[in-house]
Amino acid sequence: MKAHIGVDSQSRLIHSVVATSANVHDSQVLPQLLHGNEQRVYGDSAYVGQGEAIAQKAPTAKDFTQARAFRNRALSELDIARNKTKSKVRARVEHAFLVIKKIFGWDKVRYKGLAKNAHQLYVLCALTNLYHFRHTLLKQHPSCA
Repeated sequence: MKAHIGVDSQSRLIHSVVATSANVHDSQVLPQLLHGNEQRVYGDSAYVGQGEAIAQKAPTAKDFTQARAFRNRALSELDIARNKTKSKVRARVEHAFLVIKKIFGWDKVRYKGLAKNAHQLYVLCALTNLYHFRHTLLKQHPSCA
C-alpha cells in the first residue's frame, strides 16, 4: 500500500489523501492530490513531466518539481541549486509522514485489504493535522493546558 498526501507547505495541513496499492505510480494520482487553488506544486522527481496534469487541475499553479538527471545528461550546477531550494520546501511537507510513521507508529499496515488500511490512514492524517496544531489549539483554551 502507498499513501499519497497533499500538504499545504505554509500551514503543513494535509488537505488530500489517496491510498493506492503499491504498484500504482505516484504520478497517476497527482490530479486527486490537487484541490485547484494551489499557487505552487512541489514534488519529487517522480512527478517530472506532469506539467499538463497540473495545468488542468490547478491552472494558476506553477510547477516546482525536482529536476531529474538522465543517462548521458547530468544535472547542471543551476539545476542542483534549484533542487536544493525546492527540497527545503518539500522537507516541511515530509513532516506529515514523520508524524504518521514515527509518532503514531504506522510503519506497517495492520489489516488485509486496501479499504481498512485506507480508513486508518484517513484517521491518522486527521490526527496529524491536530498534532501539528496542538500548541495553537491549547493556547485558545488555557483550561486544557
